[in-house]
Amino acid sequence: MTTLFASLVATSDAVASTSKRTEKIAALAALLQSLDVSEIETAVAMLAGAPRQGRIGVGWRTLHDVSVPAAPAPSLTIGDIDASIDALAACSGAGSNAERTRLLTDVLARATEAEQSFYRRMLTGELRQGALEGVMNDAVARAASVPVAAVRRAAMLGGDLARTACIALASGEAGLAEVRLEVGRPVLPMLAATSADVASAVADVGLASVEWKLDGARIQVHRNGDDVRLFTRNLNEVTSRLPSIVAGVRAMPARSFVLDGEAMGWLEDETRPGVFQDTMSSFGRQTGDAGASLGARFFDVLHVDGEDLLDRPLVERQAVLDRIVGPLAIPRVVTTDVATATAFADDALAVGHEGVMVKAADSVYEAGRRGSSWRKVKPVRTLDLVVIGVEWGSGRRRGWLSNLHLGARDPAGGPFVMVGKTFKGLTDALLQWQTEQLLARKIGEEGHVVWVRPELVVEIALDGVQRSTRYSGGVALRFARVKRYREDKSPADADTIDAVRALLR
Repeated sequence: MTTLFASLVATSDAVASTSKRTEKIAALAALLQSLDVSEIETAVAMLAGAPRQGRIGVGWRTLHDVSVPAAPAPSLTIGDIDASIDALAACSGAGSNAERTRLLTDVLARATEAEQSFYRRMLTGELRQGALEGVMNDAVARAASVPVAAVRRAAMLGGDLARTACIALASGEAGLAEVRLEVGRPVLPMLAATSADVASAVADVGLASVEWKLDGARIQVHRNGDDVRLFTRNLNEVTSRLPSIVAGVRAMPARSFVLDGEAMGWLEDETRPGVFQDTMSSFGRQTGDAGASLGARFFDVLHVDGEDLLDRPLVERQAVLDRIVGPLAIPRVVTTDVATATAFADDALAVGHEGVMVKAADSVYEAGRRGSSWRKVKPVRTLDLVVIGVEWGSGRRRGWLSNLHLGARDPAGGPFVMVGKTFKGLTDALLQWQTEQLLARKIGEEGHVVWVRPELVVEIALDGVQRSTRYSGGVALRFARVKRYREDKSPADADTIDAVRALLR
């Protein structure tokens, strides 16, 4: 692999510097066309924000401790960078920390300033340059002169966009057409767009399957005879963590199938959900004992006993699903009546679920982007919080203050209590405005964090809160995003930490 790493970094910077999708696609496609076939998989994985090796045990602290002068000119190739990550991934046992530091020092000393920045952000998962899957699908299609639908479907069935890019550029549309669903190999999940309410969602999709939206961990189940494998939405295998689900799947009346569903904890009546954080804590542990308390509910089936169902209408897939999983199918109602759908959604919320999914009854199973045939509907909660700090942005947001540190008011009159961070929901105009306003309120700086006088109130939309030991208030926001700044409110009008805690289920 002989292409300079600097070419990939320059492409990433070009993608990050524009908000225009067409320009992002053009920059990525141009790079892909210039690469040798042996470099494509590595390059696509890096540009999509993560190396092909996955997590390699190098965190922010390790990288922060390695500080070396940047090289004056580029010399590293894409292959050099890939080899360095292979070496880091192989480090284990006694002396591994020292060996990682040596390896990082070596590669960073040979990297220019821009290359160092990209490398560090890639390894820590902070590479936000806009080269996400949807854009990359289009770029691969343009570079290979094939339909984007063919790329998207092959990536879905193969579960690996980087590998799909290799096939597209080496073998074209014919090669992509040979990619098939294989039981045991995870499939990229179908995603949903968002609707403001049930009525608009039903109006958009027509005859709809309205289903409980469970607040759990999405899982994909593959069974081939007695062999059962479970995967997360990111296609990581978690079979060993969920023995009770595996046992339940083995008892189902089919020998070979692929199911889409949710793993979560349940209260005793098995209709009310357990606490999301407890579910995720159990789900994330490496031992089966922790996951034994989790159960599964299913909403789709992609394959059964040798037959692919991806292109069958949803209602037909649901009939097959009911036959396989019985009472473990997620409750649903198929209707065009808004009143019926709304009542069903109200019942789901009353039981404790986070909302409903509204799906076109004739929808096929697709992945690669958030299609319009599946809609998620859940109530939006808002809090008025105070900005107590902010982090400098990276990539396209370089030079702007971006990631907000959010504080709730202490009703006893103490300092504001931090409850989370967010960089979501910020337009370029808002980024420019908040940078000016927050720099004017700067009281100190620590690394990439700017501490400010707690004067600006911001309205934050969120999906809820969860218990947290990270923040002193014991709670943290879930999926927080900025709605607007409330210049009409003073910090004394902000929501209290008690109001935030009251959102805990």
